[in-house]
Amino acid sequence: MIILETNRLLLRRLVPDDLDALYALYRDPEMRRYFPIEGALPDRTLTYEETKEELEWFFNGHPRHPELGLWATILKESGAFIGRCGLLPWTIDGQDEVEIAYMIDKAYWRQGLGAEAARGIRDYAFERLGLSRLICMIDPENAASIGVATAIGMTFEKECTDEHGPFWVYSMKKEEKESADFADYAD
Repeated sequence: MIILETNRLLLRRLVPDDLDALYALYRDPEMRRYFPIEGALPDRTLTYEETKEELEWFFNGHPRHPELGLWATILKESGAFIGRCGLLPWTIDGQDEVEIAYMIDKAYWRQGLGAEAARGIRDYAFERLGLSRLICMIDPENAASIGVATAIGMTFEKECTDEHGPFWVYSMKKEEKESADFADYAD
């Protein structure tokens, strides 16, 4: 089931046939460098079985919020599985939040695909799901993810720490989307 489409990408529900492609992402230490280590191997990678469990978890969206979840990110031009992106629910400092999550295969880095996926997810969340606020939770050393968050109009909100260590919260309210859209148009 297709969730959304951008100029170059299709985002759709994950299916069992995505397991090997997802595992290729999750077993690569460079791809997993900035991810929390809970349940992961020391290099932050996941095993095949752990990847399969996550894949099954998101077949029908997030179990508590089926409109949210991680989605296969497909390059239209070739039909290649190039990542997994989506919307994830969190509770931070007692407040319910929804995060734009994005992971694009390193073979496709520096082509603007992360920002394109995140922008499409932002628009879907605000326009189709009626959400009023979105966040990104980012490792302070992950300059590429900070670049994606700011490219879609998010701004730094605060520094937090959890059981995995420090992370930064970037955020955006629905009414801020119009000025972000104008900046996109002006570029």
